[in-house]
Amino acid sequence: MIGNSEKNVINILCFGDSNTYGHIPIDCGRYDKKTRWTGVLANLLGDDYNIIEEGCNGRTTVFDDPDEPWKNGLPYLRPCLNSHKPVHMVIMMLGSNDLKTIFHASAKDIANGVEKLVCEIRDFTDYKQGFIPKIILMSPPVIGDKICESPFNTCFDVTAIERSKELPVWYEKVAEKYGCIFVRTSDYIESSDEDSLHLTGEAHKKLAKVLYKMILDM
Repeated sequence: MIGNSEKNVINILCFGDSNTYGHIPIDCGRYDKKTRWTGVLANLLGDDYNIIEEGCNGRTTVFDDPDEPWKNGLPYLRPCLNSHKPVHMVIMMLGSNDLKTIFHASAKDIANGVEKLVCEIRDFTDYKQGFIPKIILMSPPVIGDKICESPFNTCFDVTAIERSKELPVWYEKVAEKYGCIFVRTSDYIESSDEDSLHLTGEAHKKLAKVLYKMILDM
């Protein structure tokens, strides 16, 4: 039986890649819960909110990596939503890994993948839990200028920088179409100098504070 206190808690699913997982750019470890944005957000919001961390290194929107096809976000999304229901809000930040050279994806292609995920969230939750959660759609941080000198230079080429700058325009169109709240993360944070891909601890905290204010306003 679920107690009244648990019934009243707002469940927020944070669905993303390594920048939701909390990948540390310097040593490839994981930031502790007090540092990664999901943990900071949980602390700011307090006990009335339950932050569900679903960040996976290398996760794409809808693309199958030949070596790790299980990192495709689409087939994982339904069981994820079902496991954590009722889900009252979804915060989604994906797309960085779609910029890998292996996928040859344009910014519009990646936004099309995001749209499929948004539709999946809406359709599945409407059917399974009887209501559609609020969706906060975040465009990922811009790929840094030194990506070709990064430890990830075998996965990304210089074109990833410009394509990442184009993502917000297309993500905002998806958000407007489906009534999502859009966050252009590049207005607040940037990729680290260390690997041009992942966030510093300070960036995690900044992002959490932006989301905290947004959720309270909602």
